[in-house]
Amino acid sequence: MTRRAPRNTRQSPNRHATRPWRGLRLLLRWAGRGVLAIAALVITAALLFSVVNPPMGLYMRSEATRLGGISRDWVALDEMSQHLPRSVVAAEDANFCLHWGFDMAAIRTAIDEGRGRGASTISQQVVKNVFLWQGRSWPRKALEALMTPVAEAAWSKRRMLEIYLNVAEFDEGIFGAQAAARRYFGKPARDLSAIEAARLAAVLPDPKGRNAARPSAWLRARAARIADGAATIVADGRAACFES
Repeated sequence: MTRRAPRNTRQSPNRHATRPWRGLRLLLRWAGRGVLAIAALVITAALLFSVVNPPMGLYMRSEATRLGGISRDWVALDEMSQHLPRSVVAAEDANFCLHWGFDMAAIRTAIDEGRGRGASTISQQVVKNVFLWQGRSWPRKALEALMTPVAEAAWSKRRMLEIYLNVAEFDEGIFGAQAAARRYFGKPARDLSAIEAARLAAVLPDPKGRNAARPSAWLRARAARIADGAATIVADGRAACFES
């Protein structure tokens, strides 16, 4: 009768060694799925908002809660004075029609001069206002950088500017061109003059600290420069992408 060799009950050390790697692979797999799900959601929302007006963003909702309500009245670009989009582009992003979301020349200038303001395009601001939150945190800036090309691909420049002019903050609790025109000048956005439009554009970097209806001497001078800039971008073709 043959004796069986004793069974080796000791587990191979390799089995224990592979367990952490197996867990890491599983974690990476689920992280990858999460990233793909978020990407799909962003792309779907961007495509939807090309034809449907976006709802209130996070900042707008927080202000509505804090103030007990906000003033906002969506208006199509066709129903705004032509001076308003020209002035806003001249003031905020003169190369709006020439870039695909990022103005690299403005970014380099901002870095060289050691300032943050001036490098953010209208496209980036729209993405922040519609999809993200306020602040200068790196996670938000990273998401903004990833999502801006998606919005640029999904929306026409005209649609991008229309959304911007309806979600931008012009005063505390005042969002969008229509509410701003009525707040400051007592008229709809379609009736704004060139200088009124320029004054609205001039308050955008600091909507809570500037007043288009009672402008300081500095704001008047700034608005005059914006009006000149608006005329310039029309003359040299940098307004062509959003002019009807």
